[in-house]
Amino acid sequence: MTSDAEIERIVSFIKKIIQDSKAEGIILGLSGGIDSALVGTLCVHALGKSRVFALLLPIHSPETDLDDAKLMANHLDIKYEIIDLTQTFDLLLSALSPSQEPKQLAKANLKPRLRMIALYYHANQLNYLVAGTGNRSEKEIGYFTKYGDGAADFLPILHLYKKQVREMARYLKLPKKIIERKSSAGLWAGQTTEGEVTQQLGFPITYDQLDEMLEHIATKTFDRTDAHYQSLLKLREKNRHKSQLPPSLAI
Repeated sequence: MTSDAEIERIVSFIKKIIQDSKAEGIILGLSGGIDSALVGTLCVHALGKSRVFALLLPIHSPETDLDDAKLMANHLDIKYEIIDLTQTFDLLLSALSPSQEPKQLAKANLKPRLRMIALYYHANQLNYLVAGTGNRSEKEIGYFTKYGDGAADFLPILHLYKKQVREMARYLKLPKKIIERKSSAGLWAGQTTEGEVTQQLGFPITYDQLDEMLEHIATKTFDRTDAHYQSLLKLREKNRHKSQLPPSLAI
């Protein structure tokens, strides 16, 4: 269960990161989803609302995403700026792929990478650090874009499974609409996280089921002959490179 002690542990971690780096504050991208909402909340607990700044970065995004992101920024009473990257995305895609139709994944991954450029530009301008919003469930299976949403200066909820993220969000009384919202990386129309993970694994799965399987793998209390666990282990191994430094020969 979520506890005040765990929240204080994360808050202390954030404070130390900022203090040690001599940064002036924190910047994060608010997507309207629960992960960025929780990270924003914890950052405000750590530094106060005046030292947390949010960017809302739509790229062919549904209006509901922007509405939910604004809802969360207003809930936290933090400063935010909306930078519509849609035209920039279209121009970049046209320059990169002028004569052929881009593959869906290559096109989709441009979005989080473009957003991270915007976040780091403003972080440099303000002497702020970029807060990452990844959780343990997605890190374990490599569900993030390398050098996109996987890039950050620190990751305050990377140790939390998705179910723990929801639990902490409820404990901290985040807006109900944010907590109950279907998780999506917003990579293409109708895309959901559970739907994409289902496609990658080859069998239907929810976040709760994924968390349960990952916990069994972590504690080595699972049947290695089970086809579902085999698929999950293969996906983790395939995406392991995302969580490691690029390989090189020893210096």
